[in-house]
Amino acid sequence: MVKLLLADDDARLSDLVKEYFDGEGYEVTHVWNGQEALDHMEQERPDIVILDVMMPVLDGFEALKQIRNKSSIPVIMLTAKGDDIDRILGLEMGADDYLSKPFNPRELLARIKAILRRSSQEKEDDPMSDLSLSDVLLRRRDRTVYLHDEVVELTTSEYALLECMMMVPGQVMTKQELSEKALGRKLTMYDRSLDMHISNLRKKVGSFENEEPRIKTVRGVGYIFVDGAEC
Repeated sequence: MVKLLLADDDARLSDLVKEYFDGEGYEVTHVWNGQEALDHMEQERPDIVILDVMMPVLDGFEALKQIRNKSSIPVIMLTAKGDDIDRILGLEMGADDYLSKPFNPRELLARIKAILRRSSQEKEDDPMSDLSLSDVLLRRRDRTVYLHDEVVELTTSEYALLECMMMVPGQVMTKQELSEKALGRKLTMYDRSLDMHISNLRKKVGSFENEEPRIKTVRGVGYIFVDGAEC
């Protein structure tokens, strides 16, 4: 049974989500703020965390920051409708996805299934085969990434994107391809989450010694993970 941790101080919405997901066979634990979410995670590890941005005691952003200091567990942020700043900030801080309130629980379920599906595929798809390019090593058996022999902490989405690009070094992957293969959904017109994940990933894997970026943008098309031999 999938364990879902929901942190939201909206009692009506939380009851609706819990009732829906209980009916879908999920085990839902509801807490009222970010601090309670962190306390719960000290005792039991959920499979995925849903954080509302605006909560008392400890808001979603601070909770996400503390979670990312310790874990790459999948996190979905709930943001106010039309508030682009919250969505962008959440993705910059390492959220795997976001959903604007109000939302249909069925859409939240679809987002959760997509994240958990790709996480499962990453573990099952030839887990013993490492990917290595220049000074970047992606070790699939334990989903660990190294840069200059130092561990790079990546979120589930960042890892999935890096793996997709490293499998075809030097080749352009379109945004649509990356969204479907790594994020598990079709790219929509106003969805900036892919670009934000790539931006975060680019910061973490850095550039070559000649300052050429490892991840290049092909304007209007997609991205390339550069083979170090080309630099």
